Amino acid sequence: DKGVIPTFYIVGRALELNPAAGKAIAALGSDIVCHGWRWIDYAPLSEEEEREHIAMTVDAVRKITGIDPLGWYTGRPSLNTRRLVVEHGGFLFDCDDYNDDLPYFVDVGGKRHLVVPHSFDNNDSRFSRGSGLETGSQFFDYVSDGVDWLLKEGRTTPRMMTVSLHCRLAARPGRMIGLERFLDKITANPDIWVCRRSDLARHWLDRFGG
Repeated sequence: DKGVIPTFYIVGRALELNPAAGKAIAALGSDIVCHGWRWIDYAPLSEEEEREHIAMTVDAVRKITGIDPLGWYTGRPSLNTRRLVVEHGGFLFDCDDYNDDLPYFVDVGGKRHLVVPHSFDNNDSRFSRGSGLETGSQFFDYVSDGVDWLLKEGRTTPRMMTVSLHCRLAARPGRMIGLERFLDKITANPDIWVCRRSDLARHWLDRFGG
C-alpha cells in the first residue's frame, strides 16, 4: 500500500513448490531475479549441471509467473556462473558481485554485460547473523541514516542503495513498524527513485550503453 513495487529474487525449485506465491508476485507488477534452481553452493557442480539448473530456473519462472526474468543472482556462484548466464541469454544483468556501489560493465566472452552489485549492508539477514541488529527501530535508524548520507553524496554523483528483505526476517510483527517508517520516508522524498532492479538496469544501459 506504499506504492513500492519490489524485485523478487526467486529460487526455481521453491517456486515450483509454491506456485501461488509466483502468481501473487506477478500480480504486483514485480520483476524477477533468478536465484538459482536450489539454494546451494554451485562451485562443486559441473558446468553441464549448472547450465541445466539455469535453464530449469528460467523455465519455471516463465511457466508459473508468465514473466521473463531479466536478472540473475546465484549468491554462491561457481567460476562458470556469469559466463553460463550470458550464454543462456535473455538477461539484462546479474547481481553476483559485491565489489561496487554502482552498476558497471564487464566483458564476458566478448560481450558487454551489466553487473548490478548485490549488497549485504542494508539487508535484513543481519537480524540472524549476530550483528547487533535486532529490532525494527534499529533497522530503520541504520537504513534511514544511509539514505540521508547518500542524498548528500548524490548532489554531485550517482548513488544507489540496495535494501534486501526476507519474509522470515523483516516481516515479523516486532520489525514491521520500522520497515513501514522507512517506506514512508523514501516514498515521500521526490529526490529518491524507488525502482525495481530491472528499471535500474535499463536506466544504466540507456545512458551508458549495452
